Amino acid sequence: MKKQLDIEPRQMLAQVIETNLNYLVRFAAIRIGSKADAEDVVHESVRRILETDLFKINRDSIKMYLFRIVYNLCKDYYIMRGNARSLIEIDREIPDSSSDDALDLEEIERLNGILDSLPDKEAEVVRMNVIDELTFAEISQILSTPASTVKSRFKTGMEKLRKQYLKNQ
Repeated sequence: MKKQLDIEPRQMLAQVIETNLNYLVRFAAIRIGSKADAEDVVHESVRRILETDLFKINRDSIKMYLFRIVYNLCKDYYIMRGNARSLIEIDREIPDSSSDDALDLEEIERLNGILDSLPDKEAEVVRMNVIDELTFAEISQILSTPASTVKSRFKTGMEKLRKQYLKNQ
């Protein structure tokens, strides 16, 4: 009986990884600027989640748990590189998303350029919502931040962007 229970969480994890692999690589590449390094980050994330006791993770949270690991490894990567590039800069190596309606590279670069003017916390929430198309609840889980704080950062960031836009017109 225990073997059957042990297989189910791993099967769920395998399904989450298979379904979200390209998205995870894109998510990481946007933050660290290199497809090859993003693939390494995602590989390390999968390795780390396999080392955890999957029974302790809420089944509905496996996807967000994996995204949180990727996000934290991206932050670690940024720190280890000695702040050589901003988290919101982007490199030409970003992989294409498998989604037909996904934002293209030029659009992501343009949005990241606009987000340069925001504080990092606000920019990251706006990026996760607009570029990564994550809900506030998902962003809240990834950042371990209350949903109300995520919404507040998004609203504040968008208001600053609106004021900047109106000022430049």
